[in-house]
Amino acid sequence: MHDVFQVAEKFISINGEGRFAGELAVFIRFAGCNLNCSYCDTAWAIPMDCPSELLSLEDIIRYVNLAGVRRVTLTGGEPLLQESLPDLVAELIGTGHLVEIETNGAVDITPLAALADELNLNDEMVITLDYKCPGSGMEQFMLEDNYDLLAPCDVVKFVVSDINDLDRARDIIYEYGLTDKCGVYLSAVFDRIKPAEIVEYMKKYKMNRVVHQLQQHKYIWDPDLRGV
Repeated sequence: MHDVFQVAEKFISINGEGRFAGELAVFIRFAGCNLNCSYCDTAWAIPMDCPSELLSLEDIIRYVNLAGVRRVTLTGGEPLLQESLPDLVAELIGTGHLVEIETNGAVDITPLAALADELNLNDEMVITLDYKCPGSGMEQFMLEDNYDLLAPCDVVKFVVSDINDLDRARDIIYEYGLTDKCGVYLSAVFDRIKPAEIVEYMKKYKMNRVVHQLQQHKYIWDPDLRGV
């Protein structure tokens, strides 16, 4: 039987954040998440039984090929809950696409790291790994062993809602030497903390090689709009 994926939505837009912010991408959003963050902006996709469609690997490849956009963002929900995700990533890369996987930090990324080794990947696959700070209510589920598996092209993203979250992000960055391993991004929870506060914090603590980012899609469109 062919691999089947539970897809909550699929669309073409720009990446709103991360290494490729502003670039066109095909988005595949999978249903189901093992976390429930206080600020989640796709809470409708958390339940496994949320409105979705079952698509085969071939269905997804066909959709992406017809889109005519080279970069693909796999997101959720939590994409790594899809058992055959590495197979999909391998097929996408094999058909000439560049793949970013947005994962919540509470799922083991070993299958993706193994795929990168097997296919001798450089930046054809990028993992954007969240660290859920205290404001999320989900920090206790973070798998910090994942940091040993990251490649230089990957990203650890801290979504922060207040100064306490910034303090925790700074502790984790330095404890694990993240700026020596991969990209490191700070992102504001929309409407909870002013971006200027994050910049002032970065200045105060001389946070070199850390990138402050805004979620572009929330400034271009209504923050609650889906499919963008």
